[in-house]
Amino acid sequence: MAILSEIRERSMFLIVIIGLALFAFVASPKDILDFFNSSKVNAVGEVNGESISRTDFAAKVEAYKSNAGATTSEMQAVNAVWNGVLSERIYKDQLSKAGIVVGEKDVWDAIVSNPNIQNAAIFKNEIGSFDEDKFKEYLSNLKESSKEASNTAWANWLANEKNIKTNLEKQAYNQLVKLGIGASLKEGQRNYIESQTKMSGSLVYLPFNGVDAKEITVSSEEIASYVNEHAKEFEVAASRDIKFVKFDIVASPEDEEALKNELKFEIEPFKTAKNSVEYATENGTDIPVDAKYAHKNNLPTVVADAVFAANKGAVVGPYKFQNHLRISKIEEIIKMPDSVKASHILVSFAGSRAADATVTRTEAEAKKLADSILNVVQKRKSKFSSLAKKFSADKSNADKGGQLDWFTYTQMVPEFRDYVFLNKKGSMGVVKTIFGYHIVKIDAQKNIQKAVQLTTIAREIDASESTENEIFENAETLAYNLSSGKNLKELKKENNYNVRPLFGLSELDEDIAGLGKNRSIVRWAFDTDRNVNDVKRFDLDKGYAVVVVTNKTEKGLMSTVKASSKVKSILINEKKAALLLEKMEGDDLASVAKTNDANVQSFANITPDAPTISGVGIEPGVVGAMYATETGAFQKGVIGKKGVFAFVVDSKEAPEVLTSYEGAKNSLSTANQNAASAQIYKALEEASAVQDHRASMY
Repeated sequence: MAILSEIRERSMFLIVIIGLALFAFVASPKDILDFFNSSKVNAVGEVNGESISRTDFAAKVEAYKSNAGATTSEMQAVNAVWNGVLSERIYKDQLSKAGIVVGEKDVWDAIVSNPNIQNAAIFKNEIGSFDEDKFKEYLSNLKESSKEASNTAWANWLANEKNIKTNLEKQAYNQLVKLGIGASLKEGQRNYIESQTKMSGSLVYLPFNGVDAKEITVSSEEIASYVNEHAKEFEVAASRDIKFVKFDIVASPEDEEALKNELKFEIEPFKTAKNSVEYATENGTDIPVDAKYAHKNNLPTVVADAVFAANKGAVVGPYKFQNHLRISKIEEIIKMPDSVKASHILVSFAGSRAADATVTRTEAEAKKLADSILNVVQKRKSKFSSLAKKFSADKSNADKGGQLDWFTYTQMVPEFRDYVFLNKKGSMGVVKTIFGYHIVKIDAQKNIQKAVQLTTIAREIDASESTENEIFENAETLAYNLSSGKNLKELKKENNYNVRPLFGLSELDEDIAGLGKNRSIVRWAFDTDRNVNDVKRFDLDKGYAVVVVTNKTEKGLMSTVKASSKVKSILINEKKAALLLEKMEGDDLASVAKTNDANVQSFANITPDAPTISGVGIEPGVVGAMYATETGAFQKGVIGKKGVFAFVVDSKEAPEVLTSYEGAKNSLSTANQNAASAQIYKALEEASAVQDHRASMY
């Protein structure tokens, strides 16, 4: 009994030991080492043998999301951080080898020379110049604030400094590489002459499309052979093809009718309510209640006639607008212009939206100043323009005496809008808005017409519980039928499903056309045990999707089937070229033309820099061959992009001799360096050993 008791106490220990023994039996020595290597388990990836810590990576992702805002998705942040980390690691070895070091002073100089820092009002002195001491003080305060647990501003700043340092290092490395890719004076001269030499002569053109397609056959073996010979061009990442049927949760006609009946019961109490806004708020409305006025053309067409035919106090509806059923009560009927012209003097105060860092006046002081200005302009209207120029914080129109262009009812903030549209022309007053205090003068009004003020109760047309259950059952039924081996094509015909295909889903994709952001579908499709024809139902934001895997492509060479369309056209042209070369008999253009029932056509002023042949198109290879051929020499069998050519170059006109080829040298040097800039990082990335485990972790 004692032995059995001891076994029970140590059962978990025994389970672990047995599990490890079994693992050791089936696993390779490398697998065992990796299992116990925490850096392998917790790595998002690896660059040149150096692991990227999952913990550090996750922290950077969260920081990125925090800085980028709510619209940034998880995968957008992951990919952005990965690209940054990858770039940093790839450059790391190169910087060490090149002996490039960026010091603190270099980073500081880059920071303080940034226009955003230079032009920030908080870092300027009394004369409006950038004050470095003020900036240092700001950073000191930022560092001090980091002692608060919730404050991440200092950490973000340090990350920003690191990014600046990294970018400076990259720039220094790229500049070092580019310095070695210039051009000599002789190279500049040669490039100038070669690219600008004008050539004239005659040619015979045998187009590929002149060969009967029936004469050409391309086998799958030939396609496969071409793919293998050009493996670099046909390397593909892992991908999946899927088909899906989406089941949207939408209200049925019965749901809409039930909601309509519900709103009908609201009409009478809504009509008799003393405070319509209060009633609408308390009894539930899915749109904000406002007190705006509206002309007929600003109302939904479906209800405009009914509203303008009704009297004050009447309730119109229910009517449907923007997936809501609504009832609207007519609160007021007035005459109102459809557009107004006004002038204003804006007095801002500390904290108002129009105030910059230099504004220190309080709200009470701003109100006092606004009242004082109003008192002046009411007595002397002619002073309005000069006072606007002197006091108005709205610099967009201050020089015009505060005059605003014609505007409609919906273009201004509510307080300003209501004053100028509900008062008469010539009225003046003080209006407070989020921007400050406005001294307002109504200059003109036009198209005065009937307008109504409505209070509206709106209810969203939602699917009922029974409708949602029915939609769920439909999705489940399809998933079950497909899992049972039934054919999707037949089920589509029987049930009128909208089956949507999606080709080339990548392992790190997030957005799925037609389904939105859904990493769970992508991860499922790329599971190691996923097979073609596997089926699963997924929950969406407002519905379901039944997804079927229709094809799997693993990382490596593109399949013969998928490469077929691209390779077949290449091979067809190669075979056409071979046939045309056989037919290109003769020792001059005339005999070649006669043999092939073609014409001898002339060309003039063609240059390597502008390799367009009239009647053919752009043929850089052919024009390059023309430049390399001696004047007067007959050349045939030159294969171009669109056919096979024979030609004679009668003349070559070199460009004007320059007194100096410094400009040509500089142009070639710049072109070489620009080309290199685009390729440096790509070349370094291709030369690096990169392992990417993002897809399995996010």
